[in-house]
Order: sequence, then C-alpha cells, then structure tokens
Amino acid sequence: MSAPPGTRLGPGRPRDPQLDAQVLGATLELLVGEGYQATTIAAVARRAGVVTTSIYRRWPSKRALVEDAIFGLEAFEHPIPSGDLRADLLAWTRLFLAASAHPAARSAIPGLLSEYHDDHDSYRRLLDRGELPTREVLRELLAGAVADGQAAPDCDGDAVFELLRGATLFRALTHGTDGAEDFCRQIADALLAVAATPAARS
Repeated sequence: MSAPPGTRLGPGRPRDPQLDAQVLGATLELLVGEGYQATTIAAVARRAGVVTTSIYRRWPSKRALVEDAIFGLEAFEHPIPSGDLRADLLAWTRLFLAASAHPAARSAIPGLLSEYHDDHDSYRRLLDRGELPTREVLRELLAGAVADGQAAPDCDGDAVFELLRGATLFRALTHGTDGAEDFCRQIADALLAVAATPAARS
C-alpha cells in the first residue's frame, strides 16, 4: 500500500494542498474517462486549470503523478484486528480488492506495470514506500494469530501477502467488483489455509 499523496517534494514553492487536490482529481478523471496513455501532464494541466510547470514542481513525471493519484486512494487505515483471523483476512481482502478495482486504478495499473518493466528502481521505491509497511502490519496480525493458536507457529507471512495481493489485483483488473463478496470470502478461506500451514523448509 502507499503513502498519502504529496510525499514528493520538488524544488520551488511550498506545496499548496488545494492545487495538489485539483491536479490529483484531474488525473483521476482523465484516467477514468480517457485512459492511461491519454493522461499526459499537459492534459492534466488543462483539466485542472493550471500550468504544466506547477505540476512538474510537485511531480517529476507522469508516472509519479499517476502513482500518487491512484495509490493515494489507498491511504486508508489497515483493518483493526478483531481476534478472529478469518474475519480479519476477509477485511483485508475486501480492502485490497476495493482499492485495485477503483476505475482509475484499473485504467492505470497495466500502464504502470509496463513502465516498471524497464524501470526497476522506480518500482523498488514504490514498494519501499507502500508495500513494505503493509507487509509488516500483516505480519503483526499473523503473529497475534499464532499466539492465539489460529495460525501455524512458522506460517509464511510473505506467502499470505502474495496471495492476497495477486488474487485481488488480478480479479480487480479482469472483473472489477462483480461477484466481489463471494470472491472475497473464497480468498479469505484460502488465506486462512495458508496461514495454518507451516512454512516450507528449503
């Protein structure tokens, strides 16, 4: 998951939250209405009613702008543990699916993934910024479940995360929110099974 929008500070004036909101809102509108390729810095500037230099002071590239626009949608609180691991995993699954199924995210993610293929450093920065903290929160949830006897003592937290992320992302991109609740329940059951399985030994 990601940090809130506006974490990149470029040269120039202090950030203006209202202008940031205009630009990010225009970016989301273009992604939904026109698609990733058509969401250029110039198009965003026109939609937001600003000049392109105002955008470049805040975001160094289109990719950086789109990342803040769509991953800022995920600036949510992680689910609070309830003491019931299956219910908690269901809450996580719903959260991941909802974020990935947002129309702007569905438009942008394929284009971003294509760009990351040739820009591993940017992808690594994105992971460090958002994914690693989320993995840690999930590990803490599983550690509590181990203490309660709801998960295997040496369950593979990374395997739980990878299944959660991969399943919800693919489902969001291919089906959106169609049949979301049945899907989320099935994935929560699968996650629970992984959590109950001891990690494989090499």
